[in-house]
Amino acid sequence: MSAKYVAYQSTIADLDELSPIFNEYRIFYGQQSNVEGAYDFLFERFEHQESIIFAIRDTEKNMICGFAQLYPVFSSISLKRSLLLNDLYVLEDYRKQGLGQLLLDEARKYANLIKAKGIELSTGINNVQAQRLYERNGYAKDQEFYHYFLSAKD
Repeated sequence: MSAKYVAYQSTIADLDELSPIFNEYRIFYGQQSNVEGAYDFLFERFEHQESIIFAIRDTEKNMICGFAQLYPVFSSISLKRSLLLNDLYVLEDYRKQGLGQLLLDEARKYANLIKAKGIELSTGINNVQAQRLYERNGYAKDQEFYHYFLSAKD
């Protein structure tokens, strides 16, 4: 990978640039466009230090072209911290250039730095391209546990 792309840990100073890309990520997963909501959501994560966001910057165009967002979680059984890789997105014009790999590499380095047990993620069943990337990086489908979700609606 050339120096054309630089991966780094984002700060709140990146918020204006990240929000529209985060909005595109949400649209990719079937949500309605809501740039203001995306901005507010990311602002809260930065403000309360509730997530770690890595960005990829195209240094020639001086613009963010992808990001990954990690959330810390904890395991009572192992008594260790893990990370939930909840969001990973690369702008369409930048795909198939190794930027997803670069973001995964940053996530792994961070996990090692904080001595996390590992990184958990999920992706859409139809997102075969992402599944291939994850499996090439050693991520394995969970064959031991079922995952459930309860909506918190009244």
